[in-house]
Amino acid sequence: MQQAQTSHDTLQPLVSKLGYRAELSAEDRAALLDLPFTERPLERGQYIVREREKATHSCVMLSGFSVRNKLVESGDRQIVAIHMKGEFVDLQNSLLVVADHSVQMLTAGTIAMIPREAVVEIARERPQVAMAMWIDTLIDASIFREWLANIGRRDARARIAHLLCEFFVRLPIAGLSEEAHYELPLTQEQMADATGLTSVHVNRTLKNLENEGLIERPNPRAVRVGDWKRLAAAGDFDVNYLHLPDGDIAWF
Repeated sequence: MQQAQTSHDTLQPLVSKLGYRAELSAEDRAALLDLPFTERPLERGQYIVREREKATHSCVMLSGFSVRNKLVESGDRQIVAIHMKGEFVDLQNSLLVVADHSVQMLTAGTIAMIPREAVVEIARERPQVAMAMWIDTLIDASIFREWLANIGRRDARARIAHLLCEFFVRLPIAGLSEEAHYELPLTQEQMADATGLTSVHVNRTLKNLENEGLIERPNPRAVRVGDWKRLAAAGDFDVNYLHLPDGDIAWF
């Protein structure tokens, strides 16, 4: 069931995220907060948009996690991106109109559905907002290239270590974890869909990383990084592809 716009601060996660991408004035931030939207709660597995659908909205994650994915003829799924709080999940559909992939909820959560015309209008009227959105799509592409290299050229150990490293960096920025501990939103089957492995291979690789002391797993979903430098080396992980502000990468 869809709900009408509620709090004026509902889109604050989006404002914070775009503020990482470009310098926004107080007026830019106010204009983003004033965007029209419909707040919609979704359950795990529900679709935000399906491939070949005509998109009428661009959606922002307010809570929970979602994944971009492609289905091939066999019915197998390849997860090609993961999105979290504050992120646009289908910004490109504001211009491309017809979706060329599906976006599906990984966990239960809430999205804000912004009419595509409103997204185009604010980008036209506010150059710094347009710049932030442009940079955001470029960084999405950078992450996609890194995932492609991960699947195509790294072995299983490096693929899993790299994915764990990416979560370790991205979750705190979204305000979703603290220090070296986080809850992994992916099941082992979903990790397999994201890395081109089988769930059995994912399970074996996680156990090996744990036995090596690179991570600890208090429970199947919890991850504590035991040795960041060694985990990053195991995953061939270089934070550069995330294009974070200098203040956020000083500790790497």
